[in-house]
Order: sequence, then structure tokens, then C-alpha cells
Amino acid sequence: MFTPDEVAGVVDLFGALTPKETANALSELSYRRGEDPPTNVTDDAIESFKLIELEADGRRLIVPGPAAFPVLPEGGEDLPHILEVENRSIDHDVIEQAVSKRFRSAVESVITAGDRERANDLIEISYDIEAWGGPDLSSARPRLEDVTDDTN
Repeated sequence: MFTPDEVAGVVDLFGALTPKETANALSELSYRRGEDPPTNVTDDAIESFKLIELEADGRRLIVPGPAAFPVLPEGGEDLPHILEVENRSIDHDVIEQAVSKRFRSAVESVITAGDRERANDLIEISYDIEAWGGPDLSSARPRLEDVTDDTN
């Protein structure tokens, strides 16, 4: 099984991958390890902001996110020869816009659901986003803290 940071490492190797290319890369590495292809690992990495989905060049792409510490899994260095996918470079402003939109949507969902655990996660992620060079999210933290407050 792959960690979210390993999935980010695979994507980072190419700069950006489509969801299908990501699944193919992880399947190839799983095969080489003698394991079954992973399920939901990419979705988990997106949920944790280790990966970010966005639209660029007329396609849906996945890029490493602000919470990622990309680690290339064993055998990953062979993927460029196996997949025959060229490196892609996505403008940081495009990624930042996608991160901001995704974060704000997650905040609204958490507030609506009253999900204290996820609100705590998003508070931590907000700091990751800012440290990564993203927008100032300090205005979202009090709203998330209201959800985490035990008196609510």
C-alpha cells in the first residue's frame, strides 16, 4: 500500500498527472511489488491536501499539494520509462487558485456538518497552505475553531 506522500512523490516525478496516469503508475508499482493495485489512495491524498486536482491544458490533472512531503516509492524511478509521460509544469498561480477553492469548499462542508475532527485537520492544513506560499487563510480559522469548540 502507498502512503499519501508516496502518491504525491509519484505525481511530483512528472510535475502533474491525469487521474488515469496516476492509477496506471500506482498499478505498475504494485505489480512490481507483488501487490494488488491500490484503491482510494489517490482520493485519500486529495482529501488530505497531499494532492490537488485542477483543470489545466484542457484536462483534469493532479499535482502535489501544500500538505505533501513527496517521497518516491521504491521502483518509482523507472516510471518515466514505463509510462512514457512527459514532465508537465503547472503555473503556481493556477495551483494556488485550485487549493484556495478546494479549501474554502472543505471549510463550508465542515461547518455545515459540524465535523470537529475534520475542522481540526483543516486548521492544520490552513497553516500548510500558507507556508507553501498560498493565500492567507487566517479568517477561516476562527470559523473552524467554532466547530471544534466543546461548548457548541
